[in-house]
Amino acid sequence: MYNTKVGPKNGWVYIVSNKWRTVLYIGVTANIRGRIHEHRTGEGSVFTKRYNLTELVYYEWFEHIEDAILREKQLKRWHREWKFNLIKQDNPEMIDLWETLWEK
Repeated sequence: MYNTKVGPKNGWVYIVSNKWRTVLYIGVTANIRGRIHEHRTGEGSVFTKRYNLTELVYYEWFEHIEDAILREKQLKRWHREWKFNLIKQDNPEMIDLWETLWEK
């Protein structure tokens, strides 16, 4: 989960939330640092801006962007409780993981 490799064919699935953890947004990107920065500065999607979804609570790295897209679609079909359980497996306190993107 905490691999921050960047490459032209790599992909990321990520989940951002608001500070109260009441709303989740699942996205996919080839540039995790840039995309999360956009969400944090209000330049992300209209949905994330409307609900102030600026905190990264989960991410997964994929060697191929196509696999990340498939995973995003899968997660978007999941029940809300399943999404929270997934997040809490690696991030039990649901802290903002933004800083972990800059490690290594």
